[in-house]
Amino acid sequence: MVDAARIEELDRWLKNEKIDDIECMIADNAGIARGKSMPRVKFIEGLQNRGLRMPETVFGMTITGDYALNDFMSETERDVILVPDLDTVCMTPWQLEPTASVICDAELEDGAPVEFSPRQVLKRVLKLYENEGWNPIVAPEFEFYLIQRQEEVEAAPLPPVGASGRRDVGSAPYSIDSLDEFEPYFDDVYAACAAQRINVDTLIHEAGPAQFEFNVFHGPALGVADQSFLFKRILRQVAIRHRMFATFMASPYPDSFGSAMHIHQSIESLETGKNIFADPNGDNSELFLSHIAGLQKYLPTAMPLIAPFVNSYRRFAMGLSAPTNTHWSRENRSVGLRVPSGALENRRIENRVAGSDVNPYFSIAVSLACGYLGMKEGLKPSPEFRGSAYDVTSRALPRHFLDSIKIMRQDSPLKDVLGVGFVETYLDAKEMEYDSYSSVLSPWETKFLLLNV
Repeated sequence: MVDAARIEELDRWLKNEKIDDIECMIADNAGIARGKSMPRVKFIEGLQNRGLRMPETVFGMTITGDYALNDFMSETERDVILVPDLDTVCMTPWQLEPTASVICDAELEDGAPVEFSPRQVLKRVLKLYENEGWNPIVAPEFEFYLIQRQEEVEAAPLPPVGASGRRDVGSAPYSIDSLDEFEPYFDDVYAACAAQRINVDTLIHEAGPAQFEFNVFHGPALGVADQSFLFKRILRQVAIRHRMFATFMASPYPDSFGSAMHIHQSIESLETGKNIFADPNGDNSELFLSHIAGLQKYLPTAMPLIAPFVNSYRRFAMGLSAPTNTHWSRENRSVGLRVPSGALENRRIENRVAGSDVNPYFSIAVSLACGYLGMKEGLKPSPEFRGSAYDVTSRALPRHFLDSIKIMRQDSPLKDVLGVGFVETYLDAKEMEYDSYSSVLSPWETKFLLLNV
């Protein structure tokens, strides 16, 4: 139950800001905002009587809008209770009328958390860290493309034109001029981030045409995941208002660079606030090495959560800055696990495997879960890799969507950490998506088979 004094304080703020529309949001499996928009009076009443509800099946929804129903998620479509986290209340700056949004948890009637909720999956992992006296700190990097609006959805995506009318084409990594071309868009993105209290860091132009990278500032994992969920929505919504689309598809151009969500992660002691990944001499701690070993062991099992679509696997093309293995190395971007240089307090591991098409709650949760298991099991990592790892076949990641699903179906400590009911329901949804994908005749089949066989 939300504290009555906080509800009263929130109601006063909404009235003072003349806000009469509130968006109650949760993230679905794909990280898309789902929920309800309602008047202020209805929202306050819902807070007071736990009357904000939504069918549980939204957490079993596929990207095509179908539902995965099984022994864990009933086809009776029972309602679950949305419990707004009032710490996440913020303005929705692109709406014409003053509007606020809030991220919600989901609970059953008895107050138990809904295990299928992406936010709950992350909170479940974070509780394990808390029990050990650890506080995970994460910093995600989002790569995405801006594309021209298409009259036909099936048309191939094109880079948009910038403010001067010049189309951004070819490879232009770190180009300041290309950033300037889209300055009006990014000015509005920064303004929206300020309104929603999102701490964004560096902005750069990536290697693909009109491909950019934003970094969300490091912090405790749940808050950063919330910001990442809101941030992807901002990038999409602001792009629409500039007559563009923002896409987080892992590989929108088959002959160009894919888009990743790199996750920098470290752990602080809850008691001292110090980074436990380095010892007082600045050397790697045993826990740090075990964290790396956990990522090496369990990331292949976790692939459906960090490469969640058929298209995700197109990104793992050798030589296009996407790792294909779980080797680790210092200052080496060809491996899946990179250790950036820096001061002792900044010691961290960068998971470079996840694509930008992920649900931020899932990708952060599973990356931390892998590291946690390595620490609890006292695992030892492989020797540090030297040289380019793009051509190596050892410690290879699954290269096909169905292979990754099959691997994750097997019993493993990772499945127990994330929750068996959640994992099975999620994988059922992924198999439904693959069936839908397979039912569509591809242009390749039409071009090469229709009249030739």
